[in-house]
Amino acid sequence: MYARRIAVLGAAAAAVSLPLLSAPAATAAPQSVATAMPASSCTTNPYLPWAVHGTTAVTIRSKATTTSTAVGILYKSHRFTVHKTTSGAKWVYITDKNTKKTGWVSGRYVYRDVRMCTD
Repeated sequence: MYARRIAVLGAAAAAVSLPLLSAPAATAAPQSVATAMPASSCTTNPYLPWAVHGTTAVTIRSKATTTSTAVGILYKSHRFTVHKTTSGAKWVYITDKNTKKTGWVSGRYVYRDVRMCTD
């Protein structure tokens, strides 16, 4: 009888914890990550380099729209030059230094982190 109570209690505890384990993880849009830096480095350039965030690759497009022709792929490991951005940096005009492809990529995945300057 004692062993049976333990088994019932153990099953009840597992049933209570299942919803917590199976709850979907919360997701959010990528945000810039602030990095604490000495004030001296903030006077020259408070921005970190541009990079691909939140994915392993981004499609390079001929125009700043998702329906335009794909001209290449910008991989996370590639370095690239930013020439200009649209209003609010929704699209970024880049040149991939590895493949020499030039075009527009989504600003949702390509942005630069910002340093948090301290005194």
